[in-house]
Amino acid sequence: MSGRYEDRLLRVLTYIHDNPAGDLSLDRLADEAAMSRFHWHRVFRAITGETCAQAVRRMRMNRAAVWLVQTGWPVEQIAARCGYPNAASFARAFADDFGQRPGPFRQAGRLRPPLSKPDPGEFPMHPTEIRTEPKRRLAMLRHEGAYYTIGQSFEKFGAICEARGLWPQVGPVIGVYLDNPEVVPEAELNSLAGAEWRGDNIPQGMEEWVIDGGKTAVMIHKGPYSGLAAAYQALFGQWLPASGEEPADAPCYEVSLNNPRATAPEDLLTEICLPLK
Repeated sequence: MSGRYEDRLLRVLTYIHDNPAGDLSLDRLADEAAMSRFHWHRVFRAITGETCAQAVRRMRMNRAAVWLVQTGWPVEQIAARCGYPNAASFARAFADDFGQRPGPFRQAGRLRPPLSKPDPGEFPMHPTEIRTEPKRRLAMLRHEGAYYTIGQSFEKFGAICEARGLWPQVGPVIGVYLDNPEVVPEAELNSLAGAEWRGDNIPQGMEEWVIDGGKTAVMIHKGPYSGLAAAYQALFGQWLPASGEEPADAPCYEVSLNNPRATAPEDLLTEICLPLK
């Protein structure tokens, strides 16, 4: 891991540890990391194996466990010191993590770890290079919901192009992912499905989107689309920290290099593109 990313990670972990009752919102932690909210939480998850929210809760609960055993503070006071609005919500969270409510845990009088620990896991590496990508003008259909369901929007895009005879004006097929799935609820995720547009006017019913291009990390993923999530973990958790590069405040996008209708799943090629500063 490069020094810059290590420093960011340690800075955020120290801030969480030192401010259990403070503002530990996702935006505040991204500010502490000095990185865009869009990418920081994905980097944090890929490196540590847990989301920022999970890390906040874990540290708060560990601090609470120590206070329960080593102090005589009322449970309500410990809850407030850990950033919980009331003792009831704190007790539920504590029981979920330790399998025991605060009162019995205190009576037992001994510290023990929570029920489970995060595991960052190992993710397969894929060929990755830094390229200067061209500016692209896209014709897109907006997709809402889980990213793994975006295929239905690509199907609609293809049907429209077929019905209107638009294929001569269509370039590479591209998906743009506007939200961070580590932060935004699955049902609220926004993405765009379509292709580079080489015609004049964007077709009716489609949305124009421009990718600025420039310095970009491009990871080549070979295999079924179901493996893309693990590829992103490798990109953000292994390649990016080791590279010393910083992501731009712009969404990732994917370029399909072959046709899934005519290609075996194990031979599918997808470029995962991460704009860089």
